[in-house]
Amino acid sequence: VAFTQKHPGHWANKTGSHVPEVEAKNDKLIVRTPHPMSEKHYIVRHTLVDSKGNFIAGHTFAPTDEKAVSRFKLPANSAGKKFYVTSFCNKHDLWVQKVKL
Repeated sequence: VAFTQKHPGHWANKTGSHVPEVEAKNDKLIVRTPHPMSEKHYIVRHTLVDSKGNFIAGHTFAPTDEKAVSRFKLPANSAGKKFYVTSFCNKHDLWVQKVKL
């Protein structure tokens, strides 16, 4: 099960701190999840996949990391294509954001 801003399911009050924020800069994608990081509650991982679900890149966090921020290099010829970014919280499941460049 994956949750989104539009379809947060039973986590409706968690969208602000769990939906990944995405910024495209040249050939890079910067992903931020505005979520506190602590031993008991943290963002575990960001993942970037293409529109067919093929893995492109991932970044795993430690609970001791200050922030959940990833920088992914985009594949060549990415302009105009769709991608999906995921953010996984150890308590509030998997969140997905669609990105069209």
